[in-house]
Amino acid sequence: MTSLLRSYSDDFYRRSTLLVARDLLGAQLCRNIGGKTVLSGPIVEVEAYTADDPACHASRGKTKRCEVMFGPPGHAYVYFIYGMYHCLNVVTEPDGVPGAVLIRAVGADGTDGPGKLCRQWQIDAKHNGLSLIQPGGDLWICPSKPLKDSDIVVTPRIGISSAQDRLWRFFIKDHPAVSGKKQAHKTYSSRRK
Repeated sequence: MTSLLRSYSDDFYRRSTLLVARDLLGAQLCRNIGGKTVLSGPIVEVEAYTADDPACHASRGKTKRCEVMFGPPGHAYVYFIYGMYHCLNVVTEPDGVPGAVLIRAVGADGTDGPGKLCRQWQIDAKHNGLSLIQPGGDLWICPSKPLKDSDIVVTPRIGISSAQDRLWRFFIKDHPAVSGKKQAHKTYSSRRK
């Protein structure tokens, strides 16, 4: 567990949501359950959401549901969907600017989808607003070596009804835990930044 007792600083998350989304791939999501069990797995699929995006919960302004997205960065935004699933997001951008990265899949048993991840790892509304920069806490993200652009695939987001054309879904090429459609749209290019 010693190697997992690291985390990104809030400066890592206080950047463009799209940059954070790309850079989270390969990082280890860690979950401490009752101080007895630490689950971890590499983040293999994410989607980005920003204030100017009609698919983002914060696109119409701050509400009770999405207020966590307005800052501070590096905190968990957990919401409930379809009356049965929780979804884990990482808050990005500077304070007051809403943005978040949805963690769609992790490379661990039963975590190939945002609802499955939260169910399997017992992540729910009590984690909403939790800092993700406290190693050894309930939930944190441990840095990893950055992936090469050629190992990352970019596609439109899935499971949404608006802004479907935005290429804001990122996943690790050929990883078996990637949820939904796996066909490549294009390989990531750092020039897109």
